Amino acid sequence: MYLARGSSDDPYAWLWILGALALYALISYGLTYRARVRRGSAHPARDAVHDLKDREEPQSPRQRFISRVLMLCGAGLTVLAAALTSGTVRIVAVALTAGVAVAVWAYYDYRTERRVPRSDDAAPGRTRTGRP
Repeated sequence: MYLARGSSDDPYAWLWILGALALYALISYGLTYRARVRRGSAHPARDAVHDLKDREEPQSPRQRFISRVLMLCGAGLTVLAAALTSGTVRIVAVALTAGVAVAVWAYYDYRTERRVPRSDDAAPGRTRTGRP
């Protein structure tokens, strides 16, 4: 009698894959929260949750598309690293892959983010040094 088996002998492979996806959701929230704090939101945690589901995009459609492709490719590579490795190598591979993917994604979003002038920069008749 043959028993049906999955593609992996590791029974925890799906947990690692779901953990990697949950990590990306958490990182997405963290980046949104950080952006809200930098913009001076009164309630950054609540606003970040609302931004995740109902966003007013500060990026052009092309930049948003590239950002999402970077995010999904990073998530896919992280899931792939989790699925193809085991043991201690899995932990190291997932951590390194996720770290590099998040850094690339955050850097792209940071470089393409529209800059809002600070209140001291917007004062008429003043230079950046604060002198008239």
